[in-house]
Amino acid sequence: MRRVCLSALSLLLACSSFASPLVAFPKAGQLVSPDGRFVVRTAEHDRTAGDFVGSFRSLWLVEVATGRARKLCDYWGTTMAGWSGEDFLIVTQYMSKKTSRTFLFSAANPDAVVVLDTPTLIQLLPPDSRDMLRGNDHVFIEGSRVQGDALYLRVWGYGARDVNGFRWSCSYSIHDGNLSCREEFH
Repeated sequence: MRRVCLSALSLLLACSSFASPLVAFPKAGQLVSPDGRFVVRTAEHDRTAGDFVGSFRSLWLVEVATGRARKLCDYWGTTMAGWSGEDFLIVTQYMSKKTSRTFLFSAANPDAVVVLDTPTLIQLLPPDSRDMLRGNDHVFIEGSRVQGDALYLRVWGYGARDVNGFRWSCSYSIHDGNLSCREEFH
């Protein structure tokens, strides 16, 4: 489920960028990019009889000057989003009360999408660290900013393996797909 378009994305990584404050969707309704070129909006799905009960929504990226829109993702419940610089949108979806995943979207390149969820992180971690995620039933992956080639994440959770919880600071290399994490001490 992880897609990375390296050529165009590498060009966007020339300068460092920090994230704007995160806003909660659907409550926020919209989020304007720092330069005003783009707006992220939420839209509710039309449901038919027999559909799953609940509010399903989508996040859309709209180019203000042209009105062109592209669907970023569907979500249910709460989703946090924030701009990192003028070109990157970080979205953290809370999938349930037990897990979340992070998306990295490029405003300039619709094909450059990174998705980091628990199964992806398990594959990217060294074998001796994988049990931390496998052994806990609450695992949250929250994106914070893009700086240079790195997407910075906070990974935390708890469960049968770590009843008192765990916290990691991680960086994901957008260019080569490597992940490095270090434990945060409470």
